[in-house]
Amino acid sequence: MKLLIDFFPIILFFVAFKFADIYVATGVAIVATIAQIAYLRYKVGKIEPMQWVSLGVIVLFGGATIIAHNETFIKWKPTVLYWLMGGALLVGQLLFKKNLLKSLMGAQMELPDDAWRVMNWSWTGFFAVMGVINLWVAYTFSTDAWVNFKLFGGLGLMAVFVVGQALYLGKYLKSDDEPAPAKKANES
Repeated sequence: MKLLIDFFPIILFFVAFKFADIYVATGVAIVATIAQIAYLRYKVGKIEPMQWVSLGVIVLFGGATIIAHNETFIKWKPTVLYWLMGGALLVGQLLFKKNLLKSLMGAQMELPDDAWRVMNWSWTGFFAVMGVINLWVAYTFSTDAWVNFKLFGGLGLMAVFVVGQALYLGKYLKSDDEPAPAKKANES
C-alpha cells in the first residue's frame, strides 16, 4: 500500500498526460502530491522531510510550468529531486561525517560501516547519474518519450539499481534461519 501511495502522483501524472497534455498532467501531479501529503499526515501523523521537499519542488516547478506555459520547468523537476537527494547524502557524509542512509535504515539492517559507506556513495552516484539521464532524455527526445521514461525508464533503472544493492548487501545480512555460531570449548 505504501508503494502505491508513493507512486500515486507519478501514475496520475502519466495518465493525465496520456488523456490531455503536459500542463493538465502537471496540475494533476500538484494536486495529487498535496493529496498524498494530506493523506499521510492524517493516516501516519508524520511527513518525512524528503516528502516535504518533493511537495515544494512539484509546487515550484509545476507552478512555473503552468504559469509560464513552458514544459521545461516540469522536465527539470526529477533532476532537481535526484540532485537534492544525492546532495544530501554527499553533504551528510563529507561535511557532517554522518551516513544518512545508516541513520534512516540502521534499525532495519545491521551492516558494517564499510558497507554503509559503499551504499551511501553508490546512492549518491546513482542520484547524480539519474539527474543527468533525465535531462538528456528531456532535451533529446519528445515530451511523450520523456513522460514514458519518467514512469517506466526511471522506475526500471531504480529497480535494477536496488536489485544490485540487494545482491551486494546479501553477503552482510544474516537470515533468521541461520544457526547461532557454535561456542568454542573455552567459552563454556
